Amino acid sequence: MPQLEKLRHALGQHIQLDDSAWHAAADMFKIKPWQAGEHIFRAGEVPKRLYFILEGFGRYYYLTPQGKECNKSLTRPGSLFASMHSLIANQPSPFATQALTDNCTACISYRQLTHLADHYSAWNLLTRMLLEGLAIKKERREASFLMQDAQQRYQGFLREYGSDAQHFPLYQVARYLGITDVALSRIRARMGLTEVKESA
Repeated sequence: MPQLEKLRHALGQHIQLDDSAWHAAADMFKIKPWQAGEHIFRAGEVPKRLYFILEGFGRYYYLTPQGKECNKSLTRPGSLFASMHSLIANQPSPFATQALTDNCTACISYRQLTHLADHYSAWNLLTRMLLEGLAIKKERREASFLMQDAQQRYQGFLREYGSDAQHFPLYQVARYLGITDVALSRIRARMGLTEVKESA
């Protein structure tokens, strides 16, 4: 399936995208591949585009002043790379985004997306769903750190990601959970999970 058709199919699972709305947008999307380890954007940059992930797995992460990497989010096909702080407030992104495996994305500028939203109800709905989805995910993540222990957070990660969880190296999952890889290994041992994935 051509990549743009793959994008249309993925978006069609969330919104009713008729031919006129799709054809108005198709030329605005650009297909961009990324190699494993490559950054989509870094902290301090002001990215103006949204990158819809068609293939591959990645992460959002913060880098502390001490050089420690803390994963904000883990991405998979159907999610996206974007900094709302940059798109809406025109401020530098406080975090970086990186491909953990080879990725293929369909990117569009926020200006183009809002233009589509102004003229097509389907794109207006999609834009609202994206913003609402990010807000809900942020609340859930905050609640997990305040209300759950590390094992409960890991169990929640496995439920949320399902079979996709196996594509993330365990040390990256540990960074997402806010624990060390040693602590995650102990949790997995208690849960009877003995297979260790060292790389994506």
